[in-house]
Amino acid sequence: MSFKEVRPAQDSLERYGIKEANAKWNLSPNDLEKITLEKGMGELADSGALSIDTGKFKGRSPKDRFIVKDAITEDAVWWGNINIPFETDHYSSLKDKVSGYLSGKEVYVRDVFAVADERYRLKIRVITELPWSNIFANNMFLRPTEEELKDFEPDWVVLNAPGFMADPEVDHTRQSNFAILNFTDQMAVVGGTGYTGEIKKGIFSALNFILPHQKNVLSMHCSANVGEDGDSALFFGLSGTGKTTLSADPNRKLIGDDEHGWTEDHVIFNFEGGCYAKAIDLSAEKEPDIFRAVKKGALLENIIFKEGTNEVDYHDSSKTENTRVSYPIDHIDNIQVPSMGENPKNVFFLTCDAYGVLPPISKLTPGQAAFHFISGYTAKVAGTEEGVTEPQVAFSACFGAPFMPLHPTKYADMLSAKMKSSGANVWLVNTGWSGGGYGVGNRMKLSYTRAMITAALEGKFDNAEFKTHEVFGLAMPTSCPDVPDEILFPRNTWEDTNDYDRTANELAKKFLSNFEKFSDYASEDIMAGAPKVSEKVG
Repeated sequence: MSFKEVRPAQDSLERYGIKEANAKWNLSPNDLEKITLEKGMGELADSGALSIDTGKFKGRSPKDRFIVKDAITEDAVWWGNINIPFETDHYSSLKDKVSGYLSGKEVYVRDVFAVADERYRLKIRVITELPWSNIFANNMFLRPTEEELKDFEPDWVVLNAPGFMADPEVDHTRQSNFAILNFTDQMAVVGGTGYTGEIKKGIFSALNFILPHQKNVLSMHCSANVGEDGDSALFFGLSGTGKTTLSADPNRKLIGDDEHGWTEDHVIFNFEGGCYAKAIDLSAEKEPDIFRAVKKGALLENIIFKEGTNEVDYHDSSKTENTRVSYPIDHIDNIQVPSMGENPKNVFFLTCDAYGVLPPISKLTPGQAAFHFISGYTAKVAGTEEGVTEPQVAFSACFGAPFMPLHPTKYADMLSAKMKSSGANVWLVNTGWSGGGYGVGNRMKLSYTRAMITAALEGKFDNAEFKTHEVFGLAMPTSCPDVPDEILFPRNTWEDTNDYDRTANELAKKFLSNFEKFSDYASEDIMAGAPKVSEKVG
């Protein structure tokens, strides 16, 4: 097959140690799709989207993500179980092996941008072993024009080699897969895993270091949208809290669904050129915008077709709960072009509290906002085994710890300053359980959550009356349009209020225990935003 390539003036891969490769440069998604199908690597769904299987890994592997410890990172990165150090010599040896592995092969090169604000734009070259990985890069990053590609010279390079397996004893990795960032070489090297999310999260982790540390721009793991009056809103939240769903609002334009920056001159900008949405239980009724985006050009990952058809069974999780779809952002009709906005007026922290303790919406003080931002709380159901009903607590600093190389208080201090200068309201929204914890209560209705967020966006709470939560000190509005009053006060929804008090106390203790590792860095205002355990509760 012959395809149209767009090669830059400097098109040699030898500078990356890749020799005699049959490199295909900046092929169209259609051409990459044809190659994928010809090689038997994918199938077309009836919607026109390409379906592939990412292999052994159906999600990111945080324990196998490393940062090279060098002069740039040594004193700046928050080292530990999340940001795992990797020696420069070990990196150089492993990178040379990956380059050697890609040498002589057919590889696919994609030149793209990250960051909608041209002042902070990053030029990225993604070199992939597989054609469908290159489709993902095209979907998720900003796409240059042919004219911009002619003299393209990358700031960062991604080497992506799913078929290369590291030898842990020799290569100093934990196991055969790895994702390594090197800020001196300005390179991300991914091997042993076909999960495409490692490509984008590698670059976004780099930006989460570069922007705050070197550019004084707050980087955020959040979605964003904007109303008709230009009022931007941010939505922070871990997986399963509704970040993508709630930011896709038919009455507001989507800026982006995952990573954003907030500049000194009050501009919000998207990092991405696309969306990477969970596909499990996707339906036209619940998430119409995302459902309609699954069409020609979209890339489905690890889904199952209904037997004997090419119709996706979105409810089938037999491969993984983490079924995904990536698509260019213009697959969504209601988008902001370019993907930028003005100072946000409202910031939402989304949590899925499976304990049923936190109120469905509450307004935070600056200290509380910093405390909950650093905590990054949600709770997940422990599992699907019979009899297992206890939720699992999950804390992820800044609602995205695996992607944040700096100390969480760096991002929290910047967010607090932004909130004060912008006058933004910050809200904690519980999309989890009410009337009891998991197994007893019920999941908060999406219609109620949307009504509460809409009320906040429209200023309906500006002059509202608030009650203070007994343990967490949160300000809870006493009424909200289209939401029953009793829903707003979680204690009142429980059959046994003493049981509620005990559960709230236990959750508060978990918050405080988690926060101990940050307390030495936290200000008095932040510590004042912490919950207060009641000694009266048994």
